[in-house]
Amino acid sequence: AALLSPRCDDPAVEHATDMALRQINADREEGYIFSLYRIFSAREQPQETTGSVFYLILDVVDTECPVLSRKLWKNCAHRPAHLAVYGQCKAIIYINQARNIAHLNTYECTLQPVPSRYIWSVCPDCPVNGNVSEPECIESALLCLAKFNEESEQTNYFSLLNVTRVSMQWVFGPAYFVEFLIQETSCSKKEKVADVSKCEPLPSDVAQIGFCHGSKVRSHLGESVSVSCEIFSQQ
Repeated sequence: AALLSPRCDDPAVEHATDMALRQINADREEGYIFSLYRIFSAREQPQETTGSVFYLILDVVDTECPVLSRKLWKNCAHRPAHLAVYGQCKAIIYINQARNIAHLNTYECTLQPVPSRYIWSVCPDCPVNGNVSEPECIESALLCLAKFNEESEQTNYFSLLNVTRVSMQWVFGPAYFVEFLIQETSCSKKEKVADVSKCEPLPSDVAQIGFCHGSKVRSHLGESVSVSCEIFSQQ
């Protein structure tokens, strides 16, 4: 069948885009959920029986939701422009609305964070993205995790799974803003644990994981640590 060029605001194209993004996000195992920035192009190939194959090029932007949260992309907040990671996804998806079928045949996504030099040129005081593997960043996440374990009402301790995003800024001193995933361990909070990293993680079918935002700020008054976490099941 011939390839058609429907408008990007065609309801069938918008439905195909929604289904493609849902399945792309569901397939990914790390990073953040992609949200639609714009439909760059769409081609439609009607099938001989029913339904159509859509060839989509989608400009996307990452959100504040980790993919492990399994939230719908429409329910996730966009990041501020200076912290966003932009990208493009090429997807081929078969849609048959009459039979409620949406099958993602293939996709490929590439991402590119906003360059630091551009951020500094338009907003010299804005936080800039850092390297998640730097010791200072990991230390900041561990300090935030310790605060969470101390203050939370969870039954067990949580350990650090991995640091997913870091940004840095000079406030009254160096400030680190960290995003990280945590995993429930077998160590009960009824007993004091000196080193949570030594605790065995619970099996994946019962363990909870969490996504945390934390900060560590140094100044002449000392060091300030804050953290907030959202806990959800891996299932």
